[in-house]
Amino acid sequence: MGWFQKLSEGLSKTRDAVTGQLDRLLGRAADPALLDELEVALISADLGVPVVDRVMEQLRAQMRGGNFSAAEKVRELLRKSVLDILVPAQSASIDQLIAQGPRPFVILAVGVNGVGKTTTVAKLTQRFRQQGKTPLLVAGDTFRAAAIDQLQVWADRTNVDVIRHRPGADPAAVAYDGITAAKARGSDVVLIDTAGRLHTKTNLMDELRKIKRIVAQECPGAPHEVLLVLDATVGQNAIAQARQFHEAVGVTGIALTKLDGTARGGIVVAIADTLKIPVRLIGVGESVEDLQDFNAKAFVDALF
Repeated sequence: MGWFQKLSEGLSKTRDAVTGQLDRLLGRAADPALLDELEVALISADLGVPVVDRVMEQLRAQMRGGNFSAAEKVRELLRKSVLDILVPAQSASIDQLIAQGPRPFVILAVGVNGVGKTTTVAKLTQRFRQQGKTPLLVAGDTFRAAAIDQLQVWADRTNVDVIRHRPGADPAAVAYDGITAAKARGSDVVLIDTAGRLHTKTNLMDELRKIKRIVAQECPGAPHEVLLVLDATVGQNAIAQARQFHEAVGVTGIALTKLDGTARGGIVVAIADTLKIPVRLIGVGESVEDLQDFNAKAFVDALF
């Protein structure tokens, strides 16, 4: 199955929430009642109230001007509006950043519990190995022995080294050792996995700041990418998470996972519109190939 087909299937629940409503209304005149139903569908898909308000204002203005009468034209205007929001959110890919960046290129993965940070880090590691790069994994989630073991399993599969300490060790010390080892071994990329933490816990966010500070001291300019992993199924709460992590450590890119398990995939649009942080990666499944670079046009084509 090609990536576009996987993306299209992964967005099927969101597509039904957003455009399925239009499909059911095709053939009907585009009247105020239709637009009211559409507005509810868009909000339910978590496109975000500010985005929905702007789109609906445009639609109602065109309707007042008599510029269209068919629901199909509503779909096309909606598609264009979403694409206009998403295109600015499509920035350089992870691969481009690494190609243009220093060695070692340091990626710090952050996020709340259960969003798929470790799996995302592992999938990126496998991608880099397939490209002939020499990645180094850092097991910065020292709170859970299972997280260290999970990272080790992925490392063994891809023949990649892991810098790890005992459970309960200082994550900043593990990160420091990881940077030191990467410089000594000539690694291309360092991927630092961190423990999941609630964005509202000040002490845990302070710990992230410490990790970032220690990494920067050992490798000036690092981390070169602070990758926030978000779970698409949480909808609007993802924006609150992103704000808090951005304030704490300066998020430079977002990986949005589990798009295949939700009808709330419109959160991509809300994130792009509200936060202006580049969306680097989207995930629509469990396999390595199901985590791909974000492409605005492909996303909109699959959604509509």
